[in-house]
Amino acid sequence: MRGEERREKIRKMLLHAEKPISASCLAEKFGVSRQIIVKDIAKLRETGEEIISLSRGYVIRKSQLFERVFKVIHSDDDTEKELNLMVDLGGTVVDVFVYHKVYGVVRADMGIKSRSDVSDFLSGIKSGKSSLLKNVTSGYHYHTVTAEKAEALEEIEKMLTKEGFLAPLQEFEPPKLSGNI
Repeated sequence: MRGEERREKIRKMLLHAEKPISASCLAEKFGVSRQIIVKDIAKLRETGEEIISLSRGYVIRKSQLFERVFKVIHSDDDTEKELNLMVDLGGTVVDVFVYHKVYGVVRADMGIKSRSDVSDFLSGIKSGKSSLLKNVTSGYHYHTVTAEKAEALEEIEKMLTKEGFLAPLQEFEPPKLSGNI
């Protein structure tokens, strides 16, 4: 087994482990020396993995993401402002979806994390190949947004309200789609 493949398997094992895994245990599993495992851990750390050494073995720090759904409405021209607001405040726009009275929930993945992602998304829309999903429901749409801190989501909600983008829930919409989830 190549080193890269072994390191990826180690990373996955640590990610899914419920308790620390020792270098000796990893060495036995992969048929290599303990020293090779120590070097593998060092290389994984170089790639940005937060691997912590404990007396009982290694654990990987799992980042906790907070998530909220925002119901919003705005013009096509305000799409860039809306998306940039969310990413500038530390959010990742996971998806966009609409609640259509006939079709139900129609959802599309976005994965927008930066202004560059916003620009790329808008370039695709402006190319004429597609239009914004919000336009099938008179501008109303939802975004699932994640952030590393709950405070970031609070700030995003505050700024969406300030800009007039946050929309109230209507009687025909399921409560779980509320912007206050």
